[in-house]
Amino acid sequence: MNAIKEDVISLVQQMPESSTLEDIMEHLYVMQKILKGKQQLKEGQFYSHDEAKEILNQCLK
Repeated sequence: MNAIKEDVISLVQQMPESSTLEDIMEHLYVMQKILKGKQQLKEGQFYSHDEAKEILNQCLK
């Protein structure tokens, strides 16, 4: 079984029995965003703090 599938199964098994489908989907969404962020960091696809501040300043003008 691939690692992602195993992680999803583990996540669902750790959730309370009362979890709804919406709860599971929310956790999967967050998990996907974290994995994507980690991959982007590995690939150097991120902004420094100063770069992010400058972009925000430009948007707020």
